[in-house]
Amino acid sequence: MIKTVQNSPTKVVLGFKALSDPIRIGVLELLREQELCVCDLCEQLDVAQSKLSFHLKILKEAGLIRGRQESRWVYYSLNLPEFVVLEQYLAEFRRFSPILPARACSDGSNSR
Repeated sequence: MIKTVQNSPTKVVLGFKALSDPIRIGVLELLREQELCVCDLCEQLDVAQSKLSFHLKILKEAGLIRGRQESRWVYYSLNLPEFVVLEQYLAEFRRFSPILPARACSDGSNSR
């Protein structure tokens, strides 16, 4: 198999895990437009700060967002290079995987 993206499986798993929750997708959608602090995200998503902090932690661990401290506030923004990692991972399937017809099961259940 040809490998074009040399990323750790852990990085890919963390990235897709981070994308698997509606609240985290909402955070990413809001951050597409501008950098926001937790209070702004809580207000726009109508989510408690404790719940949002959990989701921000997952997004940060995956590297999809980054925080910037300004006085007592942390402002979050997208970390676009990490999205490229996930995009390239998926592109490998499209580019290097043949599309094959499904094979019949060999367990005898599809006997003629």
